[in-house]
Amino acid sequence: MRPYNTHMWPTPEQTQALLEQARQGDPAAVARLLAEYREPLRRVIDLRLDPALARRVDASDIVQDVLLEANQRLTDYLRSPNMPFHLWLRHLAQDRIIDTHRQHRQAQRRSIDREQPIQRPAWADESSLQLVAQLIDPEQTPASAVIQQELQRRLDLAILRLEDSDRDIIQMRHHEQLSNQEVATILSLTEAAASMRYLRAIRKLRALLVPG
Repeated sequence: MRPYNTHMWPTPEQTQALLEQARQGDPAAVARLLAEYREPLRRVIDLRLDPALARRVDASDIVQDVLLEANQRLTDYLRSPNMPFHLWLRHLAQDRIIDTHRQHRQAQRRSIDREQPIQRPAWADESSLQLVAQLIDPEQTPASAVIQQELQRRLDLAILRLEDSDRDIIQMRHHEQLSNQEVATILSLTEAAASMRYLRAIRKLRALLVPG
């Protein structure tokens, strides 16, 4: 099953053009480049921020920190780009999320853990509805708002029941629209191993959505 591409990330052609201009010393190109990735980064961070912590920390603040770090380290990246730009930014964001969780849980563990975690949907867009419709009934496409809401509710509940590793790879493939090759790079796996992990996660999600 192929993830539904809703163009979350800027196109490679667009990114490469801006990177080349940045490499030539154009500060306006750097500003445009980072601006293009602001919203995709916010979506990735919002998806992975612990629900209890999300009540205290604005994802946009983390995005700003990531973009500032990217701006400071861009020269080094341009000198030796060892991964695609969006994966490099995503790596910086993941490190920032880990640091944020660690800092806030150490400083405010008791008050955060006493709070009732809010259950935010893993994602709520057309791709998620298409995914759950395919898993439940490949012959039907969700049409009415009532059907869409029910499908989204069922998906949210099923996603919460998955193990972290299964939930993460499904989110990477369907919410972030990352390719299997990109997921393999992130997880330090072979492409075959990443594909098998994804297929296992999808089977588990289907089993939760359509109990035998």
